Amino acid sequence: MNQLLIDAGNTRLKWATLRGARLGRTHALDWNARSMDRTARAVLATRAERVLVCSVAGAAFERALRRAARAAGKPRPQFVRSTRRAAGVRNGYLETWRLGADRWVAMLGARALHPGRALCVVDVGTALTLDLLDAQGRHRGGLLVPGPTLMVDSLLNDTAGIRVRAGGNLRSARRPGALFGRSTRAGLLAGSAMACAALIERALREARRELKGRPLLLLSGGGAAQVAQRLSVAYRRVDGLVLHGLALLARLESR
Repeated sequence: MNQLLIDAGNTRLKWATLRGARLGRTHALDWNARSMDRTARAVLATRAERVLVCSVAGAAFERALRRAARAAGKPRPQFVRSTRRAAGVRNGYLETWRLGADRWVAMLGARALHPGRALCVVDVGTALTLDLLDAQGRHRGGLLVPGPTLMVDSLLNDTAGIRVRAGGNLRSARRPGALFGRSTRAGLLAGSAMACAALIERALREARRELKGRPLLLLSGGGAAQVAQRLSVAYRRVDGLVLHGLALLARLESR
């Protein structure tokens, strides 16, 4: 049985096919409101008997995906929501549904890849999210802040003069360079990456005190590379945690 797994983020969509128990190669597309229907059609060109989706892209994208599935004669997409517990992980939120499905499914994927380990799961995307899992699979809670690109965008859009002084397309820049920038552009890139790295390191210190141990730091997401350059702590880069979590759920439901 081929199962199409889709991870729909705010600006990027990733997908892979689960064939039996084997997860295939990951594909990715950037998307926005104008390309929503085209992106949905492109993803659903993959042959599948089931479509399992984790989305934080909003109701409009969910509707677009359902329309594309009907038009292509594909199975109706099934959207994963956060639950109280699954696959050995217990949700730490007081109101389960308020935990973003992407964070929930990423934790399931992280736990599946590193069973029995305390984990600090960080995704650097439009938002930077950090979730702490203890060795027993209990979610101890998490943090959310703007990711580096959103930090830069907020300064460019909401302050006078910085956009002119920064110049160029900062979205295409991936290397923050020296810590103390000698231009507005360099300062924005380095400052946003350093702010995220500093938050991660401080949260990791607090996590060690709370757990009385050393959780494994997992770093993922499109902005992970630029933040990783500023980290002075050990980490493991693991991309595709949401797809790994979806694959786990798909395997469990297929038994």
